[in-house]
Amino acid sequence: MVRHVVLINWTDQGIRSVGETTQRAEQVRQLIEQMGGRLAHVFWTQGRYDLVGVIEAPDAETAAAIGLRLGMTGATRTETLRAFDAEEMGRILAKLG
Repeated sequence: MVRHVVLINWTDQGIRSVGETTQRAEQVRQLIEQMGGRLAHVFWTQGRYDLVGVIEAPDAETAAAIGLRLGMTGATRTETLRAFDAEEMGRILAKLG
């Protein structure tokens, strides 16, 4: 599975219905599972981003499709970062020679 950190901000539409945010998170979890992925974590945050999520997807294309589907709702804008664990980073470093 490919892991991504998703930085999320509410749009004007999203903040108007902020009372539904936990229900929307559950809907997102279900959507990601239907697309073959997993919502590993979601956190509501203070500061520059309103939420931070960690998703796992079978491949980068599925992760991109998940991001696009979420954007289609109009409630959020996202920035997605590919995330590597220590084992993956070790393999990357091994390629340095």
